[in-house]
Amino acid sequence: MRRPRNLALSRRISSDRSTPLYMQLVHALIHEIERGRLQPGSPLPSSRELSADLGLNRKTVVTAFDELVAQGWLQADGRRGTSVATNLPETRRQQPKPVEPGPRKPIYRFNAPPVRSLAVPSGSRIKLDEGSPDGSLFPSEVLARVYRRAALSAARDRRLGYRDPRGSEKLRERIALMLREERGLVLTPENICVTRGSQAAIALSTRLLARPGGSAVVEELTYEAAAAAFRAAGQSVEPLRMDERGLLVEDLERICRARPVNTLFLTPHHHFPTTVSLAPERRLRIIELARQFGFAIIEDDYDHEFRFGSQPLLPMASYAPDAVVYVGSLSKLILPALRVGYIAAPKPVIDALAHQVSLIDGMGSTLTEDAVALLLEEGEVRRHARKVTRIYGERRDAFAAKVQAALGDFAEARLPGGGLALWLRFHDLEALKRIEAGALKQGISFALSDSFRQSAEAAHGLRLGFASHPEAVSAAALDVMARLARGVTN
Repeated sequence: MRRPRNLALSRRISSDRSTPLYMQLVHALIHEIERGRLQPGSPLPSSRELSADLGLNRKTVVTAFDELVAQGWLQADGRRGTSVATNLPETRRQQPKPVEPGPRKPIYRFNAPPVRSLAVPSGSRIKLDEGSPDGSLFPSEVLARVYRRAALSAARDRRLGYRDPRGSEKLRERIALMLREERGLVLTPENICVTRGSQAAIALSTRLLARPGGSAVVEELTYEAAAAAFRAAGQSVEPLRMDERGLLVEDLERICRARPVNTLFLTPHHHFPTTVSLAPERRLRIIELARQFGFAIIEDDYDHEFRFGSQPLLPMASYAPDAVVYVGSLSKLILPALRVGYIAAPKPVIDALAHQVSLIDGMGSTLTEDAVALLLEEGEVRRHARKVTRIYGERRDAFAAKVQAALGDFAEARLPGGGLALWLRFHDLEALKRIEAGALKQGISFALSDSFRQSAEAAHGLRLGFASHPEAVSAAALDVMARLARGVTN
């Protein structure tokens, strides 16, 4: 059989690419086999001939041939040389359509994310986030010190292998102590599961609580990622109406009487996104309904520590541990990059969550979790919280004043007693549309108003964080938004 000539290999191989030359040749030959130019049994040029034709080192060609023989694309037959394997499926003989260079689209089906994606930092834009801390305020030398100590301790105690999926025992002990002393929860480390941030805690909880044919209930304005996690777990999502004191409990009771409810997702301390606190009598009535209808309450207490003069309400989990799956985060308190969240719940629930962790993640990071435990043990977290709460309070006041000056003609903003963001409820929806349509072109990004709304009747507004940027940066972003609101684009 004649050896094929004029193989279209040279244009697919270049020393300017980061992929090794032998691997480029491997891909080029597979491409020729797949498109039918190299048929099963076809002999290939010798390694000497091919290296001369392509201007490659002969060893590069030999390495590529060996790789293709090992993968089963080629076969080597002593003195006869190398040929295309004869046991490959027959290829199509017609001339294929040219394939454009670059990433290919997958041929398989997959569950795509929603059309509306979450706002993320991008390039040099200013992101007015939904309430993140300023990571630059935490002393990096303290973090380096505790990481070193955690690594040395784990190595000495032979704790560098796979560990408990519930998380580091040291950190679970410290979280349990913090929740007992500061939030009134009655628990032990057996009631704690450490997660990679509060979002992972929410996603794990929704997976655990999902039931076929069941539904999850959220407020009509809510944290979109939580609603998305419920839908990803196969649950329908029912929105509840709200007023200035939180969700309308009569809506919850009506839904419970009409269909099975598995889970209610709440942010009662500082409601996301509006920052209001859920009224105490409504909290008690919700717990009564949970016990009556057998649904779980996921209480997301995402920024409990940050308050400015006001006294915090106790978490619902402190007086209804049998009805509440309590979700919290240390990422906002210390550093977002640490990705440390937790779930507090009855022990059987924690054991079931640990199984979910073992399926998805195996375990968390022992070193990071032990380092965070040291930060809690040595009082670094409490000292940091006191320092940044003062700074964030100053930023809150300056941001609120700037919001009023820049956007007061278009929206109302309530000064929050805690948390790291303001809620701007827009009464001028045309101004809101102009802001959302033009912000990215002006270098500003934020979560769009529709990302919070779970029903067509929900209010329109923006949740803007004030803590993660110095005052001058936030003020400049608000000036841009004010110009957009007025229709001024330059």
